[in-house]
Amino acid sequence: MAGWLSALKFVPWGQVIDAAPQIVQGARKLMRRGDENTPQPPAAPAAVHLGGEPRDVLGEQLAALQQRVNQLQEEQRASAVLIRSLAEQNAQVVRAVEALRVRSRWLALACALLGVASTGLLAWVLSH
Repeated sequence: MAGWLSALKFVPWGQVIDAAPQIVQGARKLMRRGDENTPQPPAAPAAVHLGGEPRDVLGEQLAALQQRVNQLQEEQRASAVLIRSLAEQNAQVVRAVEALRVRSRWLALACALLGVASTGLLAWVLSH
C-alpha cells in the first residue's frame, strides 16, 4: 500500500488536473452525441420522375446525408483529440511508474547494503 502512495507522489497531478476539464467535456460531448437520436433520412419517393417534386426530394436526401457525414467527421475528430489526450496522460503515468520501479530497486539495494553493514557493525561491537 505504501508503494502505491509513494507512486502517486510522482504523477504530475498539476497537468492531470489541468487537462481533466477538457477530457470530461470531450467525453460529455461524445456521450451526448451518442445519446441523440440519429436523424432519419426522408423516405424515398415511390416513383422517380425527371422533373418536378421527386427530384427535389432526392436533393433533400442528398443534403441530409451530406450533413450527417459532416457531423460524423466532426465527431471523429473530437474522438481523436480525446483519445490523443488520454494517451498522452497514460504515457506520463507509465513514465512515472517506470521511474518509481527503478527507484524502488535502488532503495531495495540500499536497504540490503545497510542491513549487511548494520549486521557487520553489530557483530563487531559484540565481539569487542
